[in-house]
Amino acid sequence: MTETTSPITKEQGFSSRVLGISGRSGSGKTTLIEAMLPVFEQAGWSVNIVKHSHHDIELDPPGKDSARFRGAGAREVIISSPYRFSISRELRGAPEPSLAELIDRLSPADLTIVEGYHSENLPRIEVYRPSRGIEPQYPTLQSMIAVVSDEVDAAATCGLPVWPLNDPATVAHQIMQWFQTTIQDQA
Repeated sequence: MTETTSPITKEQGFSSRVLGISGRSGSGKTTLIEAMLPVFEQAGWSVNIVKHSHHDIELDPPGKDSARFRGAGAREVIISSPYRFSISRELRGAPEPSLAELIDRLSPADLTIVEGYHSENLPRIEVYRPSRGIEPQYPTLQSMIAVVSDEVDAAATCGLPVWPLNDPATVAHQIMQWFQTTIQDQA
């Protein structure tokens, strides 16, 4: 991919194509994202992911140097190796960064997938399994573009396109097509 920005998300303060993936706990969001990543890569799309948690997160084992530095008062700690690096920032009572601020810290990518951040108005798909008997989120979340379900017929009454959860390659291709069509429509 050569173009890495979308007018859709630029207007909302994001510097790349951004897609939210929603769904109740245990619906299969992480499994879907994980299965789509090789499809995006094969299509030449680079992908970043932002995942929100309402829980305290520990990225370093307690007692390791980087955890000790944070505990002693370091605001940010970078741990680096020949294979990857990680930046850990302690907020220490400061407000949580906005989604736009977090995305701006990432390397440029063709697509940024966001799990969580339900209050953000961004294009979004929902992973929904009707057989679980749990209410879907699509009636209440903004900017829903499709529902991804393992029961396509049961979810078909939602009034949105329904993509097959058990075929992640199709879902990935539908996402890429949606962004390409939407960008062309806005041109």
